[in-house]
Amino acid sequence: MRKFMIRHILIIFTFFIAACGTSSEDQKVVIQQDLTKVDTTNSLQNSVTNEKNLSEDTANYENATYFVIVADTSSDYYLLNKKMYTLSLQTGIPIDTMGRFYNKTKNLIALPDNSEDEIYAGDYFPRRFPSQNLSLEYLNFYREKSGEKTIALVTGIYETENSADSAMTALQKTEIKAFKIKANIYIGCLH
Repeated sequence: MRKFMIRHILIIFTFFIAACGTSSEDQKVVIQQDLTKVDTTNSLQNSVTNEKNLSEDTANYENATYFVIVADTSSDYYLLNKKMYTLSLQTGIPIDTMGRFYNKTKNLIALPDNSEDEIYAGDYFPRRFPSQNLSLEYLNFYREKSGEKTIALVTGIYETENSADSAMTALQKTEIKAFKIKANIYIGCLH
């Protein structure tokens, strides 16, 4: 049992150290090397099974269930953008565009092409963590069965359902169409 615990701790530690800076093939090599160092009597079959279980376990750590409050949706960016500013004045909820704007040429809410984030420059980068800010997001990031270009006026992302319900109750005084999404959001490294 002790060897089993030590092996899992080493595997998880190695995976987290390597996760954002290496490819999945490199991670598999590192994990396989560490498994061999810990217990050379294990067969290749057991190592592959452990690696699969590790991948499933770390996938759970890279996702979080959050509650997203949406005031309204539309395919018209400019309509929702105007509504976002009006709603901010009415409710006092601050706006955070995260540096994104609507790129007419790409028909996309995007970071500027010259953004410091070289990977997402000129592309959509979603709001993923709890915050109480207004922003325009693609609805299908939070609810998979939504239209690809449906835009959501998000008023906040909450860690608990109670706090989301409180925010929605307050918002529904102004926005009757407001609704809550229980979303499984990827919070791992995007680079």
